Amino acid sequence: QVQLVESGGGLVQPGGSLRLSCAASGIILSINTMSWYRQAPGIEREFVALINWGGGTKYADSVKGRFTISRDNAKNTAYLQMNNVKLEDTAVYYCSCGGSWGKGTLVTVSS
Repeated sequence: QVQLVESGGGLVQPGGSLRLSCAASGIILSINTMSWYRQAPGIEREFVALINWGGGTKYADSVKGRFTISRDNAKNTAYLQMNNVKLEDTAVYYCSCGGSWGKGTLVTVSS
């Protein structure tokens, strides 16, 4: 059974940084594509970033240059480093891999 557990969300000021984690079990992240999505209130879930089995990455234009996706194969955990966050980054962030989803972690950007 695949389980994805996000953590690291919280309250951060505009311009600040936060690192989200996605711990996986029942699936090997290093041989799959793992993605981060987010959903803000009243808005459809949107793609944020992905890392594929070869370590290649892709980002939404809205986060390019500010967010970095990475993976620790030994820990079977993926990360989303969020820098220079903006008010519009406020959302519940979800990780997804192999068709499975985590329950999300809330990121609130506010001064």
